[in-house]
Formats: sequence, C-alpha cells, structure tokens
Amino acid sequence: MEQISLNTVTIGEIYIYDVPITDSGQHKPRPVVVISPPNQKGDILIIAGSSKIGNWGSEEVFQVMPQDMEEGILNDNTVFPISKQLLVTSKFLKKRIGLLKKTKIDQLQRLIFSWHTQLYHHQRFSKKEFTPGKSRVNYAGRVFDEKEMINLVNASLDFWLTEGRFSQDFSEKIAEFLGVDNVILTNSGSSANLLAFAALTSAKLGDKRLKPGDEVITVAAGFPSTISPIIQNNLIPVFVDVDLPTYNISIEELEKAISPRTRCIFIAHTLGNPFNVDEVLRLTEKHGLWLIEDNCDAFGSTYKGRYTGTFGHLATISFYPAHHITTGEGGAIVTNDEVLANIVRSFRDWGRDCYCSSGENNTCGKRFSQKFGDLPMGYDHKYVYSEIGYNLKMTDLQAAIGSAQMDKLPLFCESRRTNFRTLTSIFSPYNSFFILPEATEHADPAWFSFIVTVRESAPFTREDLVNHFNNNLIDTRNLFAGNILRQPAYQHLKLNVSGSLRNTDCIMNNTFFLGTYPGLTPEMLEYIGTVLREFMSKFE
Repeated sequence: MEQISLNTVTIGEIYIYDVPITDSGQHKPRPVVVISPPNQKGDILIIAGSSKIGNWGSEEVFQVMPQDMEEGILNDNTVFPISKQLLVTSKFLKKRIGLLKKTKIDQLQRLIFSWHTQLYHHQRFSKKEFTPGKSRVNYAGRVFDEKEMINLVNASLDFWLTEGRFSQDFSEKIAEFLGVDNVILTNSGSSANLLAFAALTSAKLGDKRLKPGDEVITVAAGFPSTISPIIQNNLIPVFVDVDLPTYNISIEELEKAISPRTRCIFIAHTLGNPFNVDEVLRLTEKHGLWLIEDNCDAFGSTYKGRYTGTFGHLATISFYPAHHITTGEGGAIVTNDEVLANIVRSFRDWGRDCYCSSGENNTCGKRFSQKFGDLPMGYDHKYVYSEIGYNLKMTDLQAAIGSAQMDKLPLFCESRRTNFRTLTSIFSPYNSFFILPEATEHADPAWFSFIVTVRESAPFTREDLVNHFNNNLIDTRNLFAGNILRQPAYQHLKLNVSGSLRNTDCIMNNTFFLGTYPGLTPEMLEYIGTVLREFMSKFE
C-alpha cells in the first residue's frame, strides 16, 4: 500500500479513496479529488467521484477526462458531484493517481465557489413574505438571483477589474438585443449622456460638430443628466413643453422652437414611454439636426415594433438599480455610426486616440508609424490624445452582473407591462380625479413607472395622496425635477424657453408615480388598490 504524506497533498490531486461500505463490511475504492490541503489535524477535504455521469445535472458536477490530467493516468471519464464534499483522514487515501492541469483546477475551484454562492443566495436573499401595512412597497429595486452573484464572484476571481471578458459579453448581449453595431459601456447613465453629447462637439465631425452657442432642444420636465451636458459644453438649452398624458415632448412646440441656431434634439422617452419617433425624425431630417435618445428609462420599450435607443444618431442607457436592468452603477452608449462610436470611446478613455481594448496593443498595426499634431513622427499611439476626455469606463465586476441581468430583460419588461396594466385597472374607477398615463401611438412601453397627475379640479392635492401612500409604506416619487428651470441650480443659467411650460408646471405641482418594477408581487399591487380605495372613499 502506498504511503501518503500529508505534506505533499495539494488541491487538484486525484487519489483512490477506500472506505468501508456501511452495513456490508466491504470496501469500495473510488477516485476522489482534493479540494483543500490538510488542516492542522491532518483532515483533507475531498469530493468523491463516480463514473455514472448521467445521474448528475451538468451544473452539479465537475467532469474529468483523461486529457485533463497534468500528470498520471485516469482511465475513464469521471464526475465529481460538487455537493459530495467529505472531510477524511489520510488513512483512507490508498493510491495517488495524479494531478489535474492548472486550468482544470481553476475550473474545479470556481464550481465550488459557485455552488457555495448559490447556497448563500438562497439563504440570504430568499423571498420574504409580504405583510400588508408592515412590509414596504418599494417603487424600484434590484431583482436578481444566484446567477448575478456567481458572475460577480467569477469576475472577482479573474481580478481583471477593468473592462474584460464580462464587459465584452455584456456589450455583445446589448448589441444583439437592440440590433445595433456599437455598444460602449460606461460607469453611469449620466456619464453616458455626457459622453454622447460631448462626442458631437468633436472636431473630427468638421462642420457638423456642435459649438458653444449652438442651441439644443430639450424639455424641462425630466432629469438633470439630460440637460447638464448641454450646459457643461457651453451650448444653449432651449426648453419646450410636454404633452399630457404621454409626458413626452410636444411635437407642435418642438417644431416652433427650431431656429437657425438649432443643431440638436436631446430628449428622453419619459418613464419608458417612447416619444413620437416619426415626427421627431421628420424634423431632424428636415433641418439636419443631431438626435440623442436618452433611453435610460426605456430599455426594452418599442416604437412600431423597433426598440427605442435605435433611432437616434446616439442613444444612452442607465443601469442604476431603479432601471430595467442593473449593474449597481453603470450605463452605455449605443450607435450604428462607427465614427461616432470611436469618438465616444476616445472621450470615455481619457481622450485617447488609440482604440485598443484594455490589455491590447497595436490593434491598428500602426502604433509607431503615424504623425499627430506637433508630436514627433512615430510617437506611441497609445499616448496620443485627440479629445479633451475623461475616464468613465465600467469595471468588469459591474459588467458581470449586467451580463446575467440581460438574460432576464425580456421577462423584466413584460413584468413591467403587466404591473402597469394592473395599476391602470386600480386607478381607472377614479379617472375623473386623475390624468392617467397613455402610451404614445404606435408605442409599446416597458414602463419605468405608473405616472399619475391629480386633476386641478380634484378635492385633494398630490401631497394629500402621496402622504397617504407613504404613511401606509407605499413608495412614491415625483417626476424627477418637475420643472427643472425652477430648481436652484438652474435659476441664473444662459438658456431659452420656447412657448409656455404650462404642462411642465402642472407636472411639478400635481404629478407623482408608483413603481412597476418586477419585484412587485400581486399581493403588493392588491395592497396599493386597498390603500387607494381607502383614500378615495372620503370623496365618493
């Protein structure tokens, strides 16, 4: 019998394990793989193997073939069920078969970590029972399972940190979903808006570039990150009103606002409801304007069967936890224009002219053979800067979460639509008191929320109702900044207003929204209905 030295036992070694079979008194030799070195008592953590591959699901086992051995010979394909972990003494290890290849040991350890991560997820994040009046009904939140956590663990084990394999996988999934050529990941939806807008100021666009003093049409009923890039790049935002009950830009007011100085339209699909794409495109084409779609609240919405975020010259997505999918913090810019895509990458990556991915060199084959500006001939292209840029990249850990989330996006969008329909049925009996949301014609929104405006004729105010909801642990939110021109930061800026902002002021004073996110259960929605009926009973 071979004498096994504890000092030589290492992870990835395969031994013959001889253990008595209970009740029979016989011994059954089996291959085992070591998954942890001996502890101070000499105990060794192993997984027992089996040749009966069909008895185990592919996600539960570690399969070893003869070619997976770095040294030694394994005669048959063997599976090691990850759940069959045993702590044994060395006396049961009778013979050393050999050692797995390093790549196979890495695969083994990752499978073990994934198995424990799955167990942790089920224990830590198991579904909690909803108790009406005691459990909070959030307007948004993370919806995930063990797959996001396993991806995150794997990305941390890679320790690549900056953009890597998960970033490539995530961006490819987005590109395939939307049917676009270029997806540039970034660290937030706000950064995506900044990068998309900054790209249009690049000298590489020649006469088409946006210049200080040019006008950009947008709306005041929205979120600051749509407007901030206009101001930060010294252009003039021109604000127009929105329509109710779509909450999107008024096409009539948009057309009136276009002047000889207008160069761009930068607007959002409000709370997931697509704006009138046909009319906006008609005006951009007629007047030769750039169009940036802020698609941060509408990832998965469609207009005439085509996804929003695919109509403009550039579009942006946000992966903040409240949005359709999440990476914690994160965003993306999408475009079918290769020139714009390269400019966005440059602005995102310090203004660098080189477009090599992290860890790559000389992709263009001309790293040391080009002339730029007043630099010496052949100056290293990796350190040539053609834009005044930033560092706004996404990490691979964030992308690992996003890659798993993308697989859930269609289901998430359908859940939002279902919840929206349920909330519509809850509020519809009281439509004489409320302006209820309506989808833009030809649109199928993946609703970010259920938006409600209290009619001015109602015998109660928005504050009365939202206080009632919040006192009953139901989250509400206003439509972001309301009329952003009335916010402190926007009081003394150089900007223009075209026409009246009457509906925008109405939104500021009377509008709120409830969540539609996939974490809402039928019990939560039923509770919302109960709380609303309780409030409305005072006015019947």
